[in-house]
This record gives sequence, structure tokens and C-alpha cells, in this order.
Amino acid sequence: MQLPLQITARDISLSEAAEDDIRAKAENLDTYYNGIMSCRVVVEGPVRHHRKGPFTVRIDLSVPGAELMVDHQADEDLYVAIRDAFDAARRRLEDYARRQRGAVKSHEESPQARVSRLFPEEGYGFLETPDGREIYFHRHSVLHPGFDRLAIGTEVRFVEEPGEKGPQASTVAIAGIPGL
Repeated sequence: MQLPLQITARDISLSEAAEDDIRAKAENLDTYYNGIMSCRVVVEGPVRHHRKGPFTVRIDLSVPGAELMVDHQADEDLYVAIRDAFDAARRRLEDYARRQRGAVKSHEESPQARVSRLFPEEGYGFLETPDGREIYFHRHSVLHPGFDRLAIGTEVRFVEEPGEKGPQASTVAIAGIPGL
């Protein structure tokens, strides 16, 4: 890092251990991208009327040609919030480095299907692909706006993976709604 790390605490007094954890994680970011010019970390304590979390952590990284931000990684535990924020910063740096190298993958279009059977009380359903295959999906696999918006005949995009009893959709998105 070219400039010294900046740590700001709002509505909280950071312990020496927490500051050391932030310093170590910030130094570790250099292993993922060695062109970091500066790193600013803002840690916010809980709202005044709450005695416990959530704590929020924001990280701003300056790299040649861009500002990368991780905003509001929140958790009840300060150290978990710090870890999650730095994990997200690492992923941003890795993505940025891949884009700079021109190594970004081009993704195939997700396959389409329609909802053929739906069991709302049990929280699952089945998709029928254009080639007639049937694929299981669970309510937790459906992206926003969610499982409750599905009906028989709804067109969806999905990601398929092998399941215990055959193919299943790990991610389902209503066609025409961004997300997949």
C-alpha cells in the first residue's frame, strides 16, 4: 500500500485487538492486488439506543484507475463484520485484477424453463425444460422477488446441478427480472 491505512471508528471505541485485526487483513489485501494505493476502513458501532450490534464496516480501496468500495457489511459480532467486509474487499480486488488482465469469463446464457408443478405449502416445485426434462427446485433457490410470486407456467431462468434424486435447480430467477 502506498499510503498508510486509515481506520475510523464511529459510535464505538475500537480495542487494540480489533485495530490489529483490521491492519493484518488490510496488509493481506496486497497479496491479491499489489497496486493498492490507499485503504480506508470505517467501523460503525450500534445505533445509540442499542446495546449490542449490528456493527457495520465500510472499506474504500484506491487502485490505479478505480475506487473499490465495500459498503455496510453488518453483523452482531464486530470481528465477523470485519472478516466479512475484508472477504468482500478481497473478492472485489480479485475481480478488478481479472478485468485488468482481460481474464473475465463470458457466461453462457442461463437455460430457460417454465414452472410445471408447484407445492407452496411444502416449499418446492418442478420446472419443465424446452426439451421436456423435469427439474426440482426449492423455495430457497428462487431469487427476489421470490417463491411466492411463482405460478404454474411462469417462465424462469435457472442454474442446474446434480441433486440426490436427479437434476435440481440451485438458482431460479423469473425471466425478464435481472439477477441471473
